[in-house]
Amino acid sequence: MIFVLGFISQVLFFTRTLLQWILSERARKVISPTIYWVLSIIASYLFFIYGWLRNDFAIILGQVISYYIYIWNLDKNGVWDKLHFAIKSIFILTPFFAVGFVLKDSNYFISKFLTNTDIPIWLLILGTMGQLIFTFRFVYQWIYSMKKDESLLPLGFWAISLIGSGIIVIYGLIRFDPILILGQSVGFIAYSRNIILYRQELKPVKINEQL
Repeated sequence: MIFVLGFISQVLFFTRTLLQWILSERARKVISPTIYWVLSIIASYLFFIYGWLRNDFAIILGQVISYYIYIWNLDKNGVWDKLHFAIKSIFILTPFFAVGFVLKDSNYFISKFLTNTDIPIWLLILGTMGQLIFTFRFVYQWIYSMKKDESLLPLGFWAISLIGSGIIVIYGLIRFDPILILGQSVGFIAYSRNIILYRQELKPVKINEQL
């Protein structure tokens, strides 16, 4: 059942990337559709629970950091205000309750997450590094979008995605985690294609600047 939960979250992550890719191909430029952020928050919520059940600190850390950035993008796209108060409360408060549980029993947290014999410290560092890099793409996206005052998915976002995803796939292979391997591997094509679309989009701008 744990893997089923993880699989569902990865299907949602993959679907958001696929839809963003398809919509960008139609527009002939990289776009940041609302559905991307809707699926992101749902998938992140489920994946956070999956990481908790798997005693995987790397997964949990990655999701906590990007979680509220998803909410910011939903708000920027005019979706967040339309949600029922109860739903918004659940989304906002769940990570706080999880962190509170961890702080309440720090010995349990250390034994299960940071000194888990199933995950050597070097592997935990590798997985955490991959998750941090992969998650940093949303920090970068958030800062970039804040400056532009709109929800965007810039070129740097996709470049960071490729690097972080590659490390996570290696981590997943070592941990024999089919959920991580499947979820990250399928994103390579979409990330690469978005980079190509951006380069194509920037070519006319460079030509005009030269003229």
